Amino acid sequence: MLSRLVKRHLQRYPQLTVAILVLQIISVAASLYLPSLNADIIDKGVTRGDTGYIWSTGGWMLAVSLVQVVAAITAAYVAARLAMFYGRDARGDLFARVGEFSSREINSFGAPTLITRTTNDVQQVQMVVLMGAALMVSAPIMMVGGVVMALRESVSMSWLIVVAVIALGVSIGLIIRQLVPGFRAVQTKLDGVNRILREHLSGVRVIRAFTREPFEQQRFTAANADLSTLLIRTGRLMAALFPIVFLVMNLSTTAVWWFGGHQVGDGTLEIGALTAYMTYLIQILMSVMMATFMFMIIPRASVSAERIAEVLDTEPSVVPPSAPRTPDHVRGVVDLRSVAMSYPGADVPVLQDVTLHAEPGQTVAIIGATGSGKTTLLSLIARLFDATAGEVLVDGVDVRELDPHLLWGRIGIVPQKSYLFTGTVASNLRYDDPEASDEVLWQALRIAQADGFVRDLEGGFDAPVSQGGTNFSGGQRQRLCIARALVSRATVYLFDDSFSALDLRTDRALRTALEPYTRDSTVFLVAQRVSTIRDADQIVVLEDGRVVGLGTHDELLRDCAEYQEICASQRIEDAA
Repeated sequence: MLSRLVKRHLQRYPQLTVAILVLQIISVAASLYLPSLNADIIDKGVTRGDTGYIWSTGGWMLAVSLVQVVAAITAAYVAARLAMFYGRDARGDLFARVGEFSSREINSFGAPTLITRTTNDVQQVQMVVLMGAALMVSAPIMMVGGVVMALRESVSMSWLIVVAVIALGVSIGLIIRQLVPGFRAVQTKLDGVNRILREHLSGVRVIRAFTREPFEQQRFTAANADLSTLLIRTGRLMAALFPIVFLVMNLSTTAVWWFGGHQVGDGTLEIGALTAYMTYLIQILMSVMMATFMFMIIPRASVSAERIAEVLDTEPSVVPPSAPRTPDHVRGVVDLRSVAMSYPGADVPVLQDVTLHAEPGQTVAIIGATGSGKTTLLSLIARLFDATAGEVLVDGVDVRELDPHLLWGRIGIVPQKSYLFTGTVASNLRYDDPEASDEVLWQALRIAQADGFVRDLEGGFDAPVSQGGTNFSGGQRQRLCIARALVSRATVYLFDDSFSALDLRTDRALRTALEPYTRDSTVFLVAQRVSTIRDADQIVVLEDGRVVGLGTHDELLRDCAEYQEICASQRIEDAA
């Protein structure tokens, strides 16, 4: 999985890949040539007292060293650029894929793990690309070239290389075998820490309201301790790698001096050749050590690559049609025909046999108990989910046959959770239409009953908005979200419990101003208060995902027992 993921990205930069290969070959070739020159200086210069040969060969060694240094530095620079390009592209691909996901895929993965995969997991693979380009390319070349050059100096001691490499390879393999499952568990534990931290930040008000700080600290401490324990365990295994490498290297060095010294004494091996052989053996073992360093990070990167590929290979459930259709007339007519919706793994459907018809100029209100499927119904119209049965049509065309961008461009949606983006008031209002004029923005704000507090802000339209709009109250965020949807001039408006944070007076004023503005649009309105929906053209009463009442307020008050209970409970609350 790791090789497939890296290969797919490196294919975008063939010139950099070839440049790294050429530069590494030059650098390694120069490194392998230097011990041979040093041996010649000892055998032909020092032992014979030929000063001229020492100077000429030494000058040539200096030139070769300069080439080696320049090639190595340039290769490291190119490798760093290639790794940074990979990180940029991988994060971009992940972000684009997550942007294609429907709410079903987002909920399936979960926000914490998607954040970890886009940041930490990409960083792990990015490190492999960097080290692989800098070390893994040169290590095999150095190993093969070192063996060839060492055999040129002495064939009789070649068995030392075989023994040293086998001993080192077996030792490293045993440790790496235990590291892979450990790294996989580390990434999972990291997801858990991110999840708890994200829950703590998102629910800090609830935690303080119920004085649950000690409990949350215990949760985080437990998750953090599990992660730390696992990291220490894998760290100990990683720490054992380098001592093993140096132990094998020092034993090999001792063996070379021992057996090579006897051959020098017997006259079968020259001192310069022994020195060169010693250098080549060190280079071979150093290349093995470089590969060892790669083996330390490859297992963790392999786990990260699997997690990245899992996101990239997940196909969104909401996909554009292969041959999108275009409605003959753009009006905003919405039809639901025997629609059912089931979430993956759910025992019962969220919606069952829902049939509705809404035309421009109509307001369809949806009311029901918590969990009755109100938000899911609006999500099906906007095609945030696909119905598992039945049809959802907009202007006579099934939403699954419409281009999603064409559909979403006709829908103005105000979600249940009011959310504003970091920027300014104007940038949030112009989110759907960047070219909207100030007059259009003020009109939307007046309808949303938000023009008053926006005028009072320091900077007005240019007033800053923090992440999520946390520098505004709940009612202000809700009204700004409503104004943002109105700027889009949609043919279908979906208000998902969008007036819940408004007082009754503001609620009434907003709906009064909204009516003429949406006269040519179809409006779906989810609400909990009967006072908000009593003037709707149609009121849909949902219970356990089924339509148990459909009609006007007066009709339902006369014929629908569930609606009568809702009205009775709210009258009792008002009276209290």
